[in-house]
Amino acid sequence: MPIRAVVWDVDDTLFDYTTADRAGMRAHLGAEGLLDGYVSVEQALLRWRELTDQQWARFSAGETDWESTRRDRVRAFVGEPLSDTEADAWFERYITHYEGAWALFPDVLPVLDALAGSHRHAVLSNSTIRVQDRKLRVLGVRDRFESVLCAAELGVHKPAAEAFHAACTALALPPHEVAYVGDHPEIDGRGAADAGLLSVWIDRAGPHTGGDVLAGPHRIASLAELPALLGSDTRFGAPSTFG
Repeated sequence: MPIRAVVWDVDDTLFDYTTADRAGMRAHLGAEGLLDGYVSVEQALLRWRELTDQQWARFSAGETDWESTRRDRVRAFVGEPLSDTEADAWFERYITHYEGAWALFPDVLPVLDALAGSHRHAVLSNSTIRVQDRKLRVLGVRDRFESVLCAAELGVHKPAAEAFHAACTALALPPHEVAYVGDHPEIDGRGAADAGLLSVWIDRAGPHTGGDVLAGPHRIASLAELPALLGSDTRFGAPSTFG
């Protein structure tokens, strides 16, 4: 059966989250006078990313809500027992710098244009609708997607099959007629494949450093490869740019 729709991850798939986060935090640390507490800027950025990953894991496991993850991340980073109001204010100051660095990856608009006449599009993210809907609007691509589904509102997170199936339901299509494109080899790649979607893992950095190459997802190095993949026999034998 042909693939009729593409469901997209957002952060580090469409939106260059890693670059924006690093640039925003670098500017914020300087403005807050926090760089003196670290050996280097890189050490400070690494600590921020570690705390982000830790709090994200707690949120994904249902241990805390979205606002609490942000506040706890800030408290751990600054090493002070800030009130909710103080933590929120600190994070909002960071957001100002972070949003100033927002950008789509260069391959996003060309591929959306290339697929506009042949495939429907939606978004499935492990974030919140408030965050991702606004982000897509600021980046100028919200109108490209029929629906935007997020874990906080769905009550289920990727890699659970229910999350991917919710996106298919929103499109009124069976999983085998839907492709999912995401940057994480397990949460996106393996999760989508196990849920019965055509799974496409965008691996811009090259072979993933975490271990074995996954057998389920199709791996591409650029979104420029996606139209050919969707137009070919997308179930089996799709060519890999990694050999």
